[in-house]
Amino acid sequence: MSASSTPASALLASAKPTALITGASSGLGAEFAAQLAARGHDVVLVARSRDRLEALAERLRTTCGVRAHVVAQDLTAPDAARRIADALAERRISVGVLVNNAGFGTCGRFEEIDARRDHDQLMVNVVALVDLTHALLPCMLAEGSGAVLNVGSTAGYQPGPYFAVYSSAKAFVLNFSLALRQEYRGRGVRVTAVCPGPVETPFFDTMGTRRAAIGSFTTPELVVRAALRALDADRAYVTPGLGNALSAHLTPRRPRTLVAALAKRVTRGVLAQDTDRTTSAPERTAA
Repeated sequence: MSASSTPASALLASAKPTALITGASSGLGAEFAAQLAARGHDVVLVARSRDRLEALAERLRTTCGVRAHVVAQDLTAPDAARRIADALAERRISVGVLVNNAGFGTCGRFEEIDARRDHDQLMVNVVALVDLTHALLPCMLAEGSGAVLNVGSTAGYQPGPYFAVYSSAKAFVLNFSLALRQEYRGRGVRVTAVCPGPVETPFFDTMGTRRAAIGSFTTPELVVRAALRALDADRAYVTPGLGNALSAHLTPRRPRTLVAALAKRVTRGVLAQDTDRTTSAPERTAA
């Protein structure tokens, strides 16, 4: 096909770096894929659910005229990032935008939560995020341009009793993002964290209760739009929603023991649920 006969959407796509989105099968991940494809980015969709990824990929190819690749991978696997990198190399795909979105949470009394589930939670929320950044960032530096967008949570702004592992993992995501942003300023790679409050996705359903939602619910569309605008503006982080932003930043930071005690008063409502509070599913979008 000659350039003159190439669809405008395909020409637009070719001018944009390929974006890889983890947890792309539903929720925020699917919305990130849709909005990035609408901007003209080719996309790589990563999650466990191949069927849902294939359906989304076909829709994006049809509606946006972009290339959409599927990599079915369970991010709880210790070598998940290597397998993804190998799949990219095999297909000769260079990624210029990394969206570390996949995540899930557990809630309840720590001793009652399945230790294997918390281990898997850390593999998805922390280890896979770091490993994928390690795998893809060097090529961005070599190109002199690129972007990493990490999905954190308002839960990461303070200790979270009854969400001990989840809130701590999201605190890591935020601090990791801020640290990398300083390392790569002036080197062509932008790093931004988005820290939403509750989002209308399957996240709380798979956690087992909506009592875990602290703050005002918002939609995936609004969160992703805010995240991409923040990335465009090279902001360090963003908390979508005025109420969530005010709540996050008006929470006292010292003394830490007082903050944890106050957080406990807010979060202990999860213990009143009747459903299984240890239920969760990997690669649901974080909130």
